Amino acid sequence: MIRHGLAIILLTLISQLGGIAWLVAIVLRPVARFWTVFVLAYLGLSVGAHYVAPGFGRVPLPCLDAGPTQIAVLNPVYCALNRNYVDPALKSHADALAAQMHDDFPGTRTRALDAGFPFVEGFPLLPHLSHDDGQKLDLALYYTDQDGTYQLGRARSPIGYWAFEQPPANAATLCDADGGFGLRWDMDWAQSYMRPWPLDEDRTAAALAWLANNPTGTDYAVFVEPHLAERLGVNADVIRFQGCQAARHDDHIHLQFQP
Repeated sequence: MIRHGLAIILLTLISQLGGIAWLVAIVLRPVARFWTVFVLAYLGLSVGAHYVAPGFGRVPLPCLDAGPTQIAVLNPVYCALNRNYVDPALKSHADALAAQMHDDFPGTRTRALDAGFPFVEGFPLLPHLSHDDGQKLDLALYYTDQDGTYQLGRARSPIGYWAFEQPPANAATLCDADGGFGLRWDMDWAQSYMRPWPLDEDRTAAALAWLANNPTGTDYAVFVEPHLAERLGVNADVIRFQGCQAARHDDHIHLQFQP
């Protein structure tokens, strides 16, 4: 029972609905194959969430490419783990960004990373310190290959995180080397496994500037590392440093507001 308890806790933490599916499989184990029931229950719950979550104020971001004027997740794993839900107003704002990026750079695809779970206000989306209310969304950066060709809807990291843009050697040190107790990981061991693509500075700067110049709702903020905002030449009151206890934000852009 300890094994099942740990599985339920882990699946609930990473996908919200996985623990329920595991419980269903336990209950039906005497009459059906455990893994068959688990997979079917999980699929059923996840598909059902697409239709039920709007009644609770959250809508899913597309799991596959939805065209250049709509945002979609970078990797379907975010949908598989039910981490692609946001407030409808936040989706509209992200779609507006995607449409503007397509207008400015035809064919550009704007991609999302972690958003939120479909249900329950305040339910944590680990390892994030926020993302618990459908009003936070992480956006992938834009990249080119080493020949300068834009990589359509792709990032250096398969999941969009941990491929950090390193600050210049003379950049001011904002945090201690270890960041104290928190999530500010440098992930040095992973950097050599990332695609060796340079940042598409034109697209990323345009996206950051649009976000900065089009605030909406209340508590509007865009989190990005100061050295990256400075490098891209974008400065605004809504662009903020997330603090030393949170994860680094030079591998993605964090957007949040309350409608």
